[in-house]
Amino acid sequence: MTLVERTEEQEAVGDDGYRRIRTDIVFGRLRPGQKLRLEGLKEDYGVSVSTLREILNRLAAEGFVLAEGRRGFEVAPISAENLRELAELRLLLEQHAMGVSFANADVEWEGRVVSAHHKLASTERLMETGLGELEQWKRYDGEFHQALISNCGSRMLMVTHALVFDKYFRYQMIAFSYRGSEPAAQHEALLEAALKRDAATAAETLRAHVSNCVEHALATAALK
Repeated sequence: MTLVERTEEQEAVGDDGYRRIRTDIVFGRLRPGQKLRLEGLKEDYGVSVSTLREILNRLAAEGFVLAEGRRGFEVAPISAENLRELAELRLLLEQHAMGVSFANADVEWEGRVVSAHHKLASTERLMETGLGELEQWKRYDGEFHQALISNCGSRMLMVTHALVFDKYFRYQMIAFSYRGSEPAAQHEALLEAALKRDAATAAETLRAHVSNCVEHALATAALK
């Protein structure tokens, strides 16, 4: 094996470890405020200590982890204030990007939106029966909202939205999980608004969709 091959293999291991740790943070398997001990993570994720440091610094840059210098790393905490900030940032990005996407709508965009909604709606029906999988629901929820803004013309906006969405989704997993039929109906309303190119109704529906999630989270007293 050459040096280049070893490097590519190490990068693959590092990318896999990054995705797994990030996913475990988003889904709450690594809890807010939890200390991230390198030796323990090394055993759990099968990556070296040096690679773990790179992964955790990368996650710290994204806001999922806190780097505490010599004290090490811990999972970023959650708070009502942070949830409200994420909700407003998500609305700011997504409402603007939907407006641009609706204005730039074409057949390919419409097909992406309809396809993404079909997968999400099917998963939501399973979730209501208790047979759905959280990771699949998260994936299709994210894909639908990304499809709605996919004609915004800005890759940076799409990437930023995806990052904010994952941070927001972490609260769904930790504070309020799946909420039943209400969000499914709101997703249906978003689809209808998209097909009509009705940006105003879509923006109003999205605000209700996000605000209801935040209110539910705060009502559970899971946040302070």
